[in-house]
Amino acid sequence: MLVAFSIAPATSDESGGVAEAVAAAVKVVRDSGLPNETNAMFTNVEGEWDEVMAVVKRAVEVVSEHTPRVSLVLKADIRPGFTGELTAKVQRVEQALGE
Repeated sequence: MLVAFSIAPATSDESGGVAEAVAAAVKVVRDSGLPNETNAMFTNVEGEWDEVMAVVKRAVEVVSEHTPRVSLVLKADIRPGFTGELTAKVQRVEQALGE
């Protein structure tokens, strides 16, 4: 499965930023060893249901260490039997565009 998720603390730091809390969540994902990528809006992670959801849960837990309230947006592409889709889906689109 592929999961795109965004975690944000409900409160910011003294400068109005959330980068420290978000970085803690991204570190959880990167340390998981699962294929992943982070962009300006979401972190994408690929793996089996239980392992991906465990990573998302742990990421929420580390953000909750920064704030008493956490926002989570999650979108999942559940396609059993397929792996490598984190990059393969993009490659198919690029191929269709002829680039």
